Amino acid sequence: MDAQLDLLAAADAADPPAVEVVRSARRRRTISAERRGDRIVVHVPARMSRSEEAEWVERMVRRVLAGEQRRTRGDADLLARARTLSERYLGGQAIPAGVRWVDNQQQRWGSCTPADRTIRLSRRLATMPDYVVDYVLLHELAHLVEPGHGPAFSALMQGYEKLARAEGFLDGVSHAARTASPAA
Repeated sequence: MDAQLDLLAAADAADPPAVEVVRSARRRRTISAERRGDRIVVHVPARMSRSEEAEWVERMVRRVLAGEQRRTRGDADLLARARTLSERYLGGQAIPAGVRWVDNQQQRWGSCTPADRTIRLSRRLATMPDYVVDYVLLHELAHLVEPGHGPAFSALMQGYEKLARAEGFLDGVSHAARTASPAA
């Protein structure tokens, strides 16, 4: 893990993210950090010394960057994950030729072309929890075995233990997107 953090530090040294520190009198002990656009916001207690702040800011920025690195899956990672999911849930029946992220799917979470055995996942999934990405990937893999959404397809999906949770998560995201008020 330290080697990974060192690589992140080296990569980010050339272009470090902007950091904003927010001091709060209400915050007593906790320190948190989050990505907001192109900057990282670190929340610290107001009574923290400047040296403690500097130490914690560095630690929290590294933590945020490490988390982002873990969540960023490349196409090769997706293909490897698809093969693992196929073995585990589909008995290895679905053998994709390729899996990749795409930016042109705004209405769908994923799609596949059984004729050439390719799968595409919407990049909107990239920051979602692993179990949600696995669900969509497994859904598309199941289509390589069963093209429709009938009983045979449902039977293929039933083995996924987080099926209802992932479907609920995606339903919530879709609902939020539909009901979001337009920006003024």
